[in-house]
Amino acid sequence: MKKLLTVLFALLIVFTAAGCSGSGNGTPSEDDKTQKFTVGVVQLVQHPALDAATQGFEDVLKAEFGDNVDIDIKNASGDIPSCATIVSGFVNNGVDLIMANATPALQAASSATGDIPILGTSVTEYGVALGIENFNGVVGSNVSGTSDLAPLDQQAQMFLDLLPDAKSVGIIYCSNEANSIYQVQVVKQYLEDNGIKVVDKSFTDSNDIAMVVEDVCSQVDALFLPTDNAVASCAETIANVVVEKKIPAIAGEEGVCSSCGIATLSINYYDLGAETGRMAIKVLKGEADITKMPVQYFPEPVKKYNAELCELFGIEIPEGFVAIEN
Repeated sequence: MKKLLTVLFALLIVFTAAGCSGSGNGTPSEDDKTQKFTVGVVQLVQHPALDAATQGFEDVLKAEFGDNVDIDIKNASGDIPSCATIVSGFVNNGVDLIMANATPALQAASSATGDIPILGTSVTEYGVALGIENFNGVVGSNVSGTSDLAPLDQQAQMFLDLLPDAKSVGIIYCSNEANSIYQVQVVKQYLEDNGIKVVDKSFTDSNDIAMVVEDVCSQVDALFLPTDNAVASCAETIANVVVEKKIPAIAGEEGVCSSCGIATLSINYYDLGAETGRMAIKVLKGEADITKMPVQYFPEPVKKYNAELCELFGIEIPEGFVAIEN
């Protein structure tokens, strides 16, 4: 009998330990700690800035999760309706998180799901993009992310600092991008308040951009190119016109500036995507509530200049600017 009781007691210990090691209400085992995630990435169009943001996002997630994260990257090739199609596929497949790269991609994702966490990147102003009045920095839904907004007043000030003789500035932008319209409004107001005439003109089709740029350049002394995906995709076309017309341009971001601008207040899109990736890790691991996550901004934009075009236009760059490495 004593021997039988000993055996039964041993079995009781084994079963009790087994019950505590499962994935129910007890402490999870080491195997249960390894969770697999699926992340869908929708990118509006291919150009250096957005490509860098996606790469930064992917690198951070892979460094954290390795093979335990499946990142499905799809590019809409500049076709806004395709963003909605791509996102619908992600929703139907039940991805764990969606990363939306650029404003139209974020708008498509936000419209498609209120349940799956969405992180945007390369989005200038979330309040404008999502139609939120008096935006306080927190969307308050399943959406958060990072912004590529560099201080617009400082960008506009570059015209006064670098081109003091300019009496008129032209602005071109894509009317399909809500955040481009926002940038135009802010920069236009700043320049007009400083006595500079502004001619702004929009386009909807990239095939029209050469004609639009030529038209605006014939009326102004300088050009402002906002952070605009359609503008970025047509940077070489713009460069051909501004060089021929000898019209210096201030650009909203470094990729455009390296092709057709003289200067910019630059952020690093790879770092922006990497920060989005760090936010995604917290959401996926349950360490952060996305409804309470504030949108993150690039901390210290850098004044940069295009040495080749500055020399071509005879523009002397003051101290405090860094040359763009082409």
